[in-house]
Amino acid sequence: MPYAYVDRQRCARQLLEAFPWDNAPRYLLRDRDRVYGEKFCETAKSMGIREVLAAPRSPWQNPFAERLVGSIRRECLDHVIVFHEAGLRRILKDYFEYHERCRTHLSLEKDAPVSRPVELPSLGQVIEIPKVGGLHHLYSRKAA
Repeated sequence: MPYAYVDRQRCARQLLEAFPWDNAPRYLLRDRDRVYGEKFCETAKSMGIREVLAAPRSPWQNPFAERLVGSIRRECLDHVIVFHEAGLRRILKDYFEYHERCRTHLSLEKDAPVSRPVELPSLGQVIEIPKVGGLHHLYSRKAA
């Protein structure tokens, strides 16, 4: 069985796994990557999803996905060696938790998506808590 055929089957299965309980979106904006084969298109159509294709060689047409993928690569995957799928899943899970709960975002006035209370100096000394296997850190106050 050719490798590309296996990838296309996996891609269609992942679509089904992403929306298992009749909660599929009405539209799916995607690029023109060849990994999306006929099976993927048929699966999307059977789920009631209308595919919207970006223009060829136009990553700016889906800036949110491009930004997310770029951030994951720059802040995480460019700095680790992945040996197997389970390891990749663990690393990404840790990174997503860090990104949601610890990483500051300028658009959120330097808060994390899951807001944290302000820690006053009276709470104690600042300590460093390693996150994502020590790749990133959370700085918090700990009472002495």
